[in-house]
Amino acid sequence: MPGPDFETVVADYHEPLYRFAISLTRSEADACDLVQQTFYMWATKGHQLRDAAKVKSWLFTTQYRAFLESRRTVTRFPHSELIETDPELPVILPEAARQLDAMQAVEALAQIDAVYRAPVALFYLEDYSYQEIADVLAVPIGTVKSRLARGLAQLKHIFAGSNPSRSQPRGKHE
Repeated sequence: MPGPDFETVVADYHEPLYRFAISLTRSEADACDLVQQTFYMWATKGHQLRDAAKVKSWLFTTQYRAFLESRRTVTRFPHSELIETDPELPVILPEAARQLDAMQAVEALAQIDAVYRAPVALFYLEDYSYQEIADVLAVPIGTVKSRLARGLAQLKHIFAGSNPSRSQPRGKHE
């Protein structure tokens, strides 16, 4: 037994759903969005409702759950205008950030085993292909791939162990 068609449901329940949405959101725009979301859910999932007599309760429950979910999202990810948060943002010039990242990368690269350093540098800094690296180092491609993997593992370990708030080099304690 098919349920009521979409147009009939919208005609019958738009006004009461809108009033309920206004009472929840206290905003005309948010209420319109909530009603639209509810009817969208009806259009995509309403056919699953087995008892046509429960359309009203399904719509209001769906709308209320959508409202709660939107509030959870706003709580977890609050919206703020950039102008409001501008004083809180650190001032970092793009060039300084690139130089800092490059210096850290070069320092970390210097810490990995020499056998892995060359393939990693050639691949990531010079954009060489596996075959080109194999030719330069006179090793098989499989060796290049394994050395890259091991070199990257060492780099990850180095970066995971580094603490940017540290001002002293490792090993110096006062």
